Amino acid sequence: MSIRPKKSLGQHFLKDTNMIEKIAGALNAGPGHRIIEIGPGTGLLTEGLLKRYEDVVAVELDQRAVEVLKQKFPELRILHKDILDIDFEELVLEKEKTHVIGNLPYYITSQILFLLLENRALLADALLMMQKEVAERLVANIRTKDYGILSVQTQLMCTPEILFEVPRQVFTPQPNVDSAMVRLRFDQGPLTCSDPHLKTVVRTAFNQRRKKLSNALKPIIDKSALPDGFDFDKRAEAWEPSVYEKLTALLEEDGILT
Repeated sequence: MSIRPKKSLGQHFLKDTNMIEKIAGALNAGPGHRIIEIGPGTGLLTEGLLKRYEDVVAVELDQRAVEVLKQKFPELRILHKDILDIDFEELVLEKEKTHVIGNLPYYITSQILFLLLENRALLADALLMMQKEVAERLVANIRTKDYGILSVQTQLMCTPEILFEVPRQVFTPQPNVDSAMVRLRFDQGPLTCSDPHLKTVVRTAFNQRRKKLSNALKPIIDKSALPDGFDFDKRAEAWEPSVYEKLTALLEEDGILT
């Protein structure tokens, strides 16, 4: 029961059973916890999850894959939907903990990441396969080329960790890039500012990352109104994530961001 991967859906199916077992074994879920699998495809990883956990929900957009999954796993709960349209509140209802796992399509990786971050209060963690380059941005340190918008927001909203690299040879069709398995632990607690305002400040700062922050942030704060306690002579890549949170909270308090 196989299907031809669709380029339009960014499908690259795992084919290496050892890697599949390694991924399934990396999920730290307990009895009674719910597992949400993003884009199971033909269900090789799903099979490994079902061996370990009773409550697995598969979210799959491709109708062909849905039919294969129904045949292989008659008891599996399958949602024939785009993951970006999922109501997480409904999915985690009355569950002690919910974990997300998936091999993310490269073309919507960032969108899925931001969706999970928005719903972090409902989730214990996420175990995600993604392009190695994106994974490195999630965990990047300040003053590096990889440090940017994704780094700041991710590190403020969860604890990201690269578990292991995944070579391109374990996929069919073989992609042009290597991948990595990343764990996001949603253990940071609520921010002192709102998510949308934080996003605005961080995006504005990094949109002109070569400029001093006093200039880069001008669309939000006039130079004459820059608050004390921050070094606006630095560039965006020189500020720790916590500084962006602190500034955003202060701007909200002062009524500059409403």
